[in-house]
Amino acid sequence: MNRWLLVFAALAALASVANAEKKVVCYFGSWAVYRPPGGKFDISYIQPKLCTHMIYTFVGITEDGNIRVLDAWQDLPDNWGKDAFGRFNKLREQSPETKTLIAIGGWNEGSARYSAVVANPATRARFVKNTVDFVLKYGFDGFDVDWEYPNQRGGKPEDIQNYISLLKELRAEFDKHGLILSAAVAAAETSASLSYDIAAMSKYLHFINIMAYDLHGAWEKTTGHNAPLYPRKDESGNDLKLNVDASVRYWLDNGCPPEKLILGVPFYGRAFTLADKSKNGLGAPTTGPASAGPYTREAGFYGYNEICEFFKQGGWTVVRQEEHRTPYAYKGDQWVGYDDVTSLTEKTAYINSLNLGGAMLWSIETDDFLGTCGEKYPLLKALNTGLKRQVPIEPPTKQPPQTTQSPQTTQPPQTQPPVTAPPSGICKKDGYVRDEKDCGIFYHCQNVNGVYQVQKFNCASGLAFDPQINACNYKNLVEGCN
Repeated sequence: MNRWLLVFAALAALASVANAEKKVVCYFGSWAVYRPPGGKFDISYIQPKLCTHMIYTFVGITEDGNIRVLDAWQDLPDNWGKDAFGRFNKLREQSPETKTLIAIGGWNEGSARYSAVVANPATRARFVKNTVDFVLKYGFDGFDVDWEYPNQRGGKPEDIQNYISLLKELRAEFDKHGLILSAAVAAAETSASLSYDIAAMSKYLHFINIMAYDLHGAWEKTTGHNAPLYPRKDESGNDLKLNVDASVRYWLDNGCPPEKLILGVPFYGRAFTLADKSKNGLGAPTTGPASAGPYTREAGFYGYNEICEFFKQGGWTVVRQEEHRTPYAYKGDQWVGYDDVTSLTEKTAYINSLNLGGAMLWSIETDDFLGTCGEKYPLLKALNTGLKRQVPIEPPTKQPPQTTQSPQTTQPPQTQPPVTAPPSGICKKDGYVRDEKDCGIFYHCQNVNGVYQVQKFNCASGLAFDPQINACNYKNLVEGCN
């Protein structure tokens, strides 16, 4: 009898994990407040109900184990400062269930100072105490360790175990105050294998954000996608590991519990300048990064808000790569690989299929947060919908942009005005449902006080709504529509 009770208890625990609400972890790049009009982002623009966790980036570290505020005038209230920390945490008033964290590190911080601090037990202990004091002082719910990366970029081999010691000591102190401890980590095996004891670190972190992007970029000599879901058949060697699926399976195979693994997705693309305009596919030769965008102003990097505005201006050809399950686009000698609503919806289906803990996004201020190309926050809303979170779906304020398409291209579904009543019996539960007569039409159903509110959508020409991924897909890949 006791044995069966244990079996049922174990099954109940597994069911509880499977049914737990998925996380949507929203990173905010605080420097976006300095961008030009159109891309300039204010904390008040954040819709906290669309995030389970919001992470403010970044603070830094000093060699003696103190936390260094990088932009005191912007972050703090002192000396007539703008108190961004306070305004960020105040967003919880709109969404009390949303948690806020402060992140330390980032690419620009490098690794050397982190390596030195964690190597010395006394300095490491001072850093742990300072971290707890800092988080409590400014009212965050937790702390995100974004050391890029142990044993790399100025680090040393001892970093791997010293990193574990740091996390263990942080978690022990955090538990006394009910604080959250997370980390942002390299995703691909080629980098992660140099930096992490995955099974050991997983014991101490509440969740782990794998940065499954920047898998290709203008540091290479040929075009490659920023965050392909799967490899292509023509790839070989190390390139076969530079995709989301290979990265996730590496982390799972090396001891990370799936419910702690949060899949990072990019709200930006990596962009190149083509060496030959006529060679514009994947693996095409390049001469360097594409020209900088008007808002992010970084060569080789386009926020999704910049990409959708480019498409709105016209002249771009968009190609959806069947094997990678992600799109790329080109115009003249400019080329960008990025994610859109369709590819992110497929990535949420992937998260659900492996019962991962949820999605992380980098970063909220490069979504179409103003709704310039359609509804506000299309990418963030796609993550919420795909992970089956019950959040308000606002009607779009404008029509999405039209794009110049090749025969193999797609674009986001075109939104129609809300209908007053659903087709007879079409809505049986909240979520998306395909039209019974036309595979290219689908509806979003939301039960409001017992009455379904419905929005109608059309897939682009030649596509059909695929209920397996809750997005438009090639007709030949959609059961019952080919």
